[in-house]
Formats: sequence, structure tokens, C-alpha cells
Amino acid sequence: MNSNAARALVDDRWPDRVVASTHQLAAAGLDDRVVTAAVTSGGLLRLRRGAYVRSAHWNALKPWDRDKLRVMAHFESTGGASRYSHVSAALLHCCTVWASGALVHVTTQYSNSRSSAGRDVRTHRFPLTEHELASLWTPDGREILTTSMERTVLDCARILPLDKAAVIGDYALRKGASIDTMRHLLDESPTVRGGRRATDLLNVLDARSESAGETRTRLLLRSFGLGMFEPQVEIPTREGLFRADFADHEAQVIIEFDGAAKYTDYKPAADVLLAERRRENALQELGWAIFRIHWNHLDRPGELRHRLHAFLAGHPGTQKRPRPA
Repeated sequence: MNSNAARALVDDRWPDRVVASTHQLAAAGLDDRVVTAAVTSGGLLRLRRGAYVRSAHWNALKPWDRDKLRVMAHFESTGGASRYSHVSAALLHCCTVWASGALVHVTTQYSNSRSSAGRDVRTHRFPLTEHELASLWTPDGREILTTSMERTVLDCARILPLDKAAVIGDYALRKGASIDTMRHLLDESPTVRGGRRATDLLNVLDARSESAGETRTRLLLRSFGLGMFEPQVEIPTREGLFRADFADHEAQVIIEFDGAAKYTDYKPAADVLLAERRRENALQELGWAIFRIHWNHLDRPGELRHRLHAFLAGHPGTQKRPRPA
């Protein structure tokens, strides 16, 4: 079969889902011959044995959305028997996940089964209690087995660096996860490996951070000895209420994490930028100084610390406080 004919058939008969199994494709009239031709021509991408996605859809996705599709590819190709955990459960719970790897994580109480094995799968063995289990549902009503939100956050803390686990944990709190429940789960299993890392995470989580960038900024400020900066501070101005990402009221200094979404959501970027400039002018009239941080600054913490301390040293309001060490 030629590539054009294969692509036409795929476009016409693709099932009503993003990731499809070999069985689902066959039921839609896309047999092995068509699928092979579509993969060879680049129209389809094989995510793992028995699971496919259209290349055009895949190429338009962000890295974290691709990682979620890898979990769904595992689900489709194995029949949904696995219990997804750690980063994979975080993705399924729609938590924000930052650069946490492409492996599919499953937890089992037994030895590896066919569905929990594979080069793209990391299997964890841990005895889960009933209140550590959760279920999600596909649009067509199929059950996806996961760990609970609280168990998921603790598991992520055990395998990820603190900042990456905190991105997940902050979002989980915003979605309703209970930090008290997490502490209770830790108390129930004090000897489990990684418990200290999980405790360290719970001590820094804050639901007020609204993006991965804000979470990373908050942790860096803390490491710089600048814990006086509070997240999401509302400041009244003549241009209306300004909600600062981080602010120190006594020193009258605002720290803003500038993510691209801030200037593209809901309104045209030019309108958002103009309104932002007006609010910034109104803040400066009140004596506030603003320090802006971009995503690439977070990857150079030593340089950021030096710049931020120099900025604070030059602002009159910070003279009220001792200079951070």
C-alpha cells in the first residue's frame, strides 16, 4: 500500500481517541498493512508495542503532554490492568509536571507481570492500602487505576529532586490534596526508603504558587535567605488591585516570575502588556520596586542570587532589613 492511501485511510477511520491500540485500529478497519504503511510514511507514530498516535498530533504537543500520552499508550496496549503511580499518576491527575522523565511508573504488590514490565516502564513494589488507591475514567467510561493524589505526591518526592517534586505537590494542594493526609501516610510507613525526602517536601509546599516557574522561584528565594517574600500579595493601586507573585511589604519590593502565559491568556498580548505597564507605573508611584525573573534565569541560580542581592542593596526600602547572607 502506498503512503498516500495509508494516510487517507488513517485520517478517515481513526477512532475517537488520541492514542489507539492495535485492536482498536483493527476494529476501525485499519489492519496491520495500513498501520505499517502509515508508520513507514511518517503519518503514524508507534509509542510502544500495540499503541499508536497520529504524528501531526504528537508533534504539536508540549513535552509533559507527550509524557501523559506515553502513559495512555501503556494503558491502551496492556488493557488497563496496571496501577499507575509516581510521575505517571501525577500526569493522570492533571498535576503540573516539569521535566520528570518519560518512563511510565506503575506500583504493584507482586512480582513483575507482563503489563508492568518493559524498557519504558519502571515498576515499584509497595503494599498500598485502600485509602491510597484512586480511579480515574476515560471519556468512554473505562477505569484507569492510580494511586491517590496524596500517595502520588509522596512517591514523587522519593524519586525526584525537591524542586521537581514541589511543582507536582504545589499543584496537588491547589487541586484539593490534603497535607495532613500526606503526613499521616508518612507516619504510617516511617521506615520506607525516601521518607526524609518526602518530609522535606511537605515542609516547603505552598498552594499559593500557581505555576512551575513560581514554585521554582519560591524555592530559590528560600535558598537565598529571602523567605520574607510572600507569594500572591495583593496591592491596591490607582490602576486597580495588583497581585504580585512575591512581595515584601516592609521593603516594598516585588518579585515577578514572567511566564509567557501571563501575557497571552484571555486577552491580546499587547493589551495585557499595556495594562501591566500602567499597573507597574502606579506601583512605582507608591514606592514599590519590581524585579523580574524569567524561566532561563532559574537555571542559573548563582547568577540570579548575585543580581537579586545587588538589586535589593540598591533599593532604599531594603535598608530596613539586614542584608541576606
